[in-house]
Amino acid sequence: MKMREVYALMAQRLRARAPFAVATLTAARGAKASAVGTSLVVDADGSFLGDIGAGCHEGEIVERAIAALQQGARIAPTPMRFELDDEILAGSGCGASLDVVLWAPSREFLSVVEEIAYGRRDVEFDLDGTTIAIPRRPRLVIVGATALAAQLTVIAQRADFVVTVIDPRSPFATRRRHPDADEVLVAWPDDPICLERMEEAGAIAILSHDVKLDLPALRAALATGAWYVGLLGNRRVQRSRRDALRSDGYADSQIARIFGPAGLDLGASTDGQTALSILAEIVSVQQHRSGTPLTESDGPIHP
Repeated sequence: MKMREVYALMAQRLRARAPFAVATLTAARGAKASAVGTSLVVDADGSFLGDIGAGCHEGEIVERAIAALQQGARIAPTPMRFELDDEILAGSGCGASLDVVLWAPSREFLSVVEEIAYGRRDVEFDLDGTTIAIPRRPRLVIVGATALAAQLTVIAQRADFVVTVIDPRSPFATRRRHPDADEVLVAWPDDPICLERMEEAGAIAILSHDVKLDLPALRAALATGAWYVGLLGNRRVQRSRRDALRSDGYADSQIARIFGPAGLDLGASTDGQTALSILAEIVSVQQHRSGTPLTESDGPIHP
């Protein structure tokens, strides 16, 4: 379950005035189990949803939350620390040290958890003297409302992106074809609303495979500060699009921003596999990582 889904559960319970407790990760040292702010929700019946990466200690966290809920009083923030190098099997722990706070948000906290769940802006809140900062969801703009775009939208959503799909062809750019997108725009890439979305984007993937869409999308994308501009197409298509941009006066340094053919070399042969290769490249660029197998690197696994 994604972190934002857990905050959405908190919002549901606060609106219903249902009793529940929350365990939130406030600090992690050593191997990084989860992002700070990651939480799990424990209900009064003992069921829980979410995962903060505490391994076998999560059972202890849930038990303490249930005990606090059974007392019936308001749960004061309770800090806990866990060392993840003491698993039952020697050497099986990851070596991380986690700080966790057990607490119960008041109904006044509803607007905060709703903002976190929605993910359209950066949110900060204080938890037992620690500032929890949760960044907004980065935006991915996809040009070309293709079957591949629908597959990329699904996995990008799971990776915490806000996804906008753009295509001027109304039979393609429909909610029925792209139900998982946050937004589907029937418009040309250089229309004002599309330019606005691209300005907000961290990543832009041009999947139209049609020169009439590719070139205006590339011109619009290269005018933004997006850290990823990916272009679908074989090497002949890549050369053709780059030559057209040079003819338009674009410098090689600008054209070099294009990741194309888009995606990592996974040997993808289906839309789902191609979408995975493109998202993997997007994340590797976002995190400033090489995209090489971890077995071939000796640096830290987590950024």
